[in-house]
Amino acid sequence: MSGVEKPFVISCGDPAGVGPEIICKTWLERKNFNSRPFFVAGNFADFDDVYNIPVVKISEPAEATFAFDKALPVLHIYDGDITRLGEPTLDGAQCALHALEIASGLARSGDTGAVITAPVSKSQLYRVGFRYPGQTEFVSERCGIARENAVMMLGGPSLRVIPMTTHIPLKDVPSQLTHDLIVARTKSAAKAMTRNFGIENPRIAIAGLNPHAGENGNLGDEEKLVMQPAIDALLALGLNIRGPLPADTMFHEEARSQYDIALCPYHDQALIPLKTLHFFDGVNMTLGLPIVRTSPDHGTAFDIAGKNIADPRSMIAAIEMAATAVSNREKYDN
Repeated sequence: MSGVEKPFVISCGDPAGVGPEIICKTWLERKNFNSRPFFVAGNFADFDDVYNIPVVKISEPAEATFAFDKALPVLHIYDGDITRLGEPTLDGAQCALHALEIASGLARSGDTGAVITAPVSKSQLYRVGFRYPGQTEFVSERCGIARENAVMMLGGPSLRVIPMTTHIPLKDVPSQLTHDLIVARTKSAAKAMTRNFGIENPRIAIAGLNPHAGENGNLGDEEKLVMQPAIDALLALGLNIRGPLPADTMFHEEARSQYDIALCPYHDQALIPLKTLHFFDGVNMTLGLPIVRTSPDHGTAFDIAGKNIADPRSMIAAIEMAATAVSNREKYDN
């Protein structure tokens, strides 16, 4: 494919959810956001004559670039019955898992420029043998990256955030928020801002764990005993970093203009402001991988599947963020 951009691959997600619908709507919007060519890995029957758009079956990624303008290319990788929208099945979960496996492999081999993962149902995947907390951990393992080195970033037009701890009970956060974790997450964030987004000297903000960032130890001592020493070590490495900052004053418009990415000790501390600001166009991006992987920041929405009301903006944003990262990585690596 000399001189031709490699297409992106989208794993179909759970076919009973809104994934196929937002993929088709994104293809319809392709010229409005000058989309990079993409194709779907999934069951051709879940797209053919279902969403009233032209669909073409392809046998290899290279065909997608030339078919994309006239039809949605689908790499058929799973035979199964046509899905009943809103009614998840084990067959659909198997299709989603197989698509994720194939899409990750194609990106890792360099046959595609990036992988975008449509929403899956983890409860359904667990029933067919999936043993990962989420798609992030699955993709990172397939790339040969340890789980702890794959970092989840959520981003939108006005905010990027990283939860330093993710899917654990709140009571476990203080013990998990270690010096080494803070240093590792922050270093990953700094490199990613440069490599994926072209920001030469990224401004990094770190939220405190406790109210008012501990208020000098009166409301908790994690900031003094753990967070500040880690931040001092990062400052010694030359990173442009501030914190620990009171989280309740970090996310208004003026505050957001003062940093490029914010790191937060726990899941909801990062995701509540992100989803408040960018509920319809937020993107989940995995940092620390040798490939570019993004995903819409929403779930399968089985309750609205098939009603033609699913909003494709997050999928469009995921493709655009992937394209930005691919372009900046090429410059950075060269």
